[in-house]
Amino acid sequence: MDRQNIERINELARLAKKRELTDEEAAERHERRQKYLEAFRRSFRNQLDHTVIQHEDGTREPFRRNK
Repeated sequence: MDRQNIERINELARLAKKRELTDEEAAERHERRQKYLEAFRRSFRNQLDHTVIQHEDGTREPFRRNK
């Protein structure tokens, strides 16, 4: 997610505190938030996929998600 999208999300949040957003602004905010959340989740999953657990005896095993 690029910096411009994050700044626009913040700008819309500030506007929402001052006044009610128009339908177009609310839809834009929703769409940008969804894209931000998708990017965040993708980045976090990638980080977890590359995380290893190192035990006291020095052995390492990949971190596995509970299902």
